[in-house]
Amino acid sequence: MQTSFWTKLLDLVSPRCCVSCGRRLSAEESVLCPSCRLHLPLTDFVLQPFDNQMARMFWGKMPVEKVASYFFYEPKTVSADVVHALKYHGRDDVAEALGCMVARRFARYDFFSGIDVIVPVPLTRRRLWQRGYNQSLSVARGISSVTGVPIEQALKRTRFAGSQTRLRAEERQSNVEGAFRLRRAEAVRGRHVLLVDDVVTTGATMLACGHELLRAEGVKISILSLGLTR
Repeated sequence: MQTSFWTKLLDLVSPRCCVSCGRRLSAEESVLCPSCRLHLPLTDFVLQPFDNQMARMFWGKMPVEKVASYFFYEPKTVSADVVHALKYHGRDDVAEALGCMVARRFARYDFFSGIDVIVPVPLTRRRLWQRGYNQSLSVARGISSVTGVPIEQALKRTRFAGSQTRLRAEERQSNVEGAFRLRRAEAVRGRHVLLVDDVVTTGATMLACGHELLRAEGVKISILSLGLTR
């Protein structure tokens, strides 16, 4: 992709840096330098989107179509650096850029074939005010810009009972029960929905969102996340 004059000029005025190692990025690079991108632990789930480690998390709990994650999330690695940047350091640009990256890679394997609409996992109004943006929505925007699949914010988060980070699997499930509400059934009725989030650990949030989406008639659900906790 050709780099615009304005992008090059902006890089001179305000240089962009790799979110992992801090090295200055060239105008052609995005988010990560080539070395750090090489160390991003990518999954191969897109090669078998109907049967992989992440897809099996939902078997017997919720009907799903395609399921994939871009990389494995591991503490103190490049994957942790990018997730922390988009989730805790106000870098919605990183979230959108990663959305573009995963979309370009997955599109090579026709992952988005048949997908009608993208639904990001929502935040509560208070959480959105605290963070300033919804990182899952930013990821979805990156995916949409590459694929052309529209975004529908069909879900509403009605409560936030605290971070899931330090909770056990059963506690995570209990923490999100009843936390989401389908507010626009007409936006997903009879459609194949791609549910998007930043990181999946136990799948509890995706299950809660998915079950709410299934209240609309004729919905099929696929799942995509940037990271899967290993």
